[in-house]
Amino acid sequence: MTTSLDRSARIDDDVTTVEVETPATTTESAPASTPSRAAKEADAAAKALIAALADLPANSPDRPRVRQRLIEAYLPLAEHLARRFRNRGEPLDDLVQVACLALVKSVDGYDHSRGAAFTSYAIPMILGELKRHFRDKGWNVRVPRRLQELRLDIGKASGDLAQRLGHSPTVAELAAHLSVGEDDIIEAMESGHAYRALSLHAPVAGDESGTELADMLGDVDPDLENVENREALRPLIAKLPKREQRIIVMRFFGNMTQSQIAAQMGISQMHVSRLLSHAMGVLREGLVADARRF
Repeated sequence: MTTSLDRSARIDDDVTTVEVETPATTTESAPASTPSRAAKEADAAAKALIAALADLPANSPDRPRVRQRLIEAYLPLAEHLARRFRNRGEPLDDLVQVACLALVKSVDGYDHSRGAAFTSYAIPMILGELKRHFRDKGWNVRVPRRLQELRLDIGKASGDLAQRLGHSPTVAELAAHLSVGEDDIIEAMESGHAYRALSLHAPVAGDESGTELADMLGDVDPDLENVENREALRPLIAKLPKREQRIIVMRFFGNMTQSQIAAQMGISQMHVSRLLSHAMGVLREGLVADARRF
């Protein structure tokens, strides 16, 4: 299992096992065994704001003010829940912002007439938004929700199977336990690498010279681009007269000028030019004919 898989599994566990509790200054749940007078007063004030907001009509000029005070009263609750997910790869400030937005949605969507405590409605809402943030925004590469959920199931099933079987479960054993295909198990496990992409500027492990991963990547080889042309020209050059073959070799592989070729072969520079032009024309026609065949 990858580190990102373990991290994601822990996130899901927290979401499903978090207790319905809030800071003492902002909750409607049972107070601590020795609550302070200020905590009791803050709790009573928050309940009064909830009741007041429920009694105010939608067009009341006092409604925005009461709503704002209610949100501010429960901000510590949102921050408390966000801190449960810190050190999971996401900045704490981002998590607090997500939790606060979920708190606003909770205030707007809470129905006081149902009789349920506000915290019993707000806490699942905030935790759900935090979980959704990790699912949708925490991945460097977008992974289908099906694979994300399967990864969480694999993380939970691995521990159970390891205890039952006495060894780390194989792909086949995980697939049989979860009633999915082995290819799905492999794909879900591999998707863990998409949670955090490694930067190309990250240093190479074990290299103290400062080499980065980007330095290890290959580049376009200009010689490879000419392989096809050379292979296409090889049989065409072989059909040329020996003298023209020699001129082509000296001109394009020996980088000799026409004057140097003429002196080497004991002919005039004009004659070399005519022979070279003839050879190039034959090669050009051969390449065009080959291209038309394909």
